[in-house]
Amino acid sequence: MNSQRIAFAMCGSYCTFSKAIPQMERLKEKGYDIIPLMSQNASSTDTRFGTAKEFLNTLENISEKKVITTIKDAEPLGPKNMCDAMVIAPCTGNTLAKIASGITDTSVTMATKSLLRVGKPVILALASNDALGISAQNLGKVMNFKNLYLVPMEQDDIVKKPNSLVADFTKVIPTLEKAMEQQQIRPIFL
Repeated sequence: MNSQRIAFAMCGSYCTFSKAIPQMERLKEKGYDIIPLMSQNASSTDTRFGTAKEFLNTLENISEKKVITTIKDAEPLGPKNMCDAMVIAPCTGNTLAKIASGITDTSVTMATKSLLRVGKPVILALASNDALGISAQNLGKVMNFKNLYLVPMEQDDIVKKPNSLVADFTKVIPTLEKAMEQQQIRPIFL
């Protein structure tokens, strides 16, 4: 049984929730203690992929904990040593930009700052339509941040969305395991 505590955060790339949630379930099955987080947008927006309430209930059922959705509740994760690492899956281009710029105006970005402040690993599973466009500079920045690790990613539709990158969500757990050893899984780009 694994005793490590993992914060699992979800941002508003709703079309990838169906890929991210099974990874949270796998972590729980492997014995990790899961602390769920959602950005304010992810936790309050109904989409064609499901309602906010459904997603909140799903995360709470998996983790057996209330989902953290506020900056106030996210801030103590690092300084109070509440978790050993954090996975952000999906991590949107907007959240990536905020992390790259040090902006902490959501529960997810505050939790990121909180964990990085105490040297804990943060794993990003990017899902962004502009990662190879205007967000490429932010991707470049975070690739050089200490304790920030990227789940391997690839273009998901080179013809219709040539600037889009999406993580291979099946590689969330191997990326987390390497990050816990302070190593970036290779390759980053598939």
